[in-house]
Amino acid sequence: MRKRELYKVEEGKLKRERPFCPRCGPGVFLAQHEDRVSCGRCGYTEFQRKDTATKK
Repeated sequence: MRKRELYKVEEGKLKRERPFCPRCGPGVFLAQHEDRVSCGRCGYTEFQRKDTATKK
């Protein structure tokens, strides 16, 4: 993935498409996976919560 794919220009301002790693700081993006986001540099991972309750 190229760095220019991580940003988008909206109304003349630069917008980040992905969050930064809270441990590594600005400049290190979190990779998006199906069920989590993770940092390839330090290994920080956030899992996405799935609703286990079923509606009847």
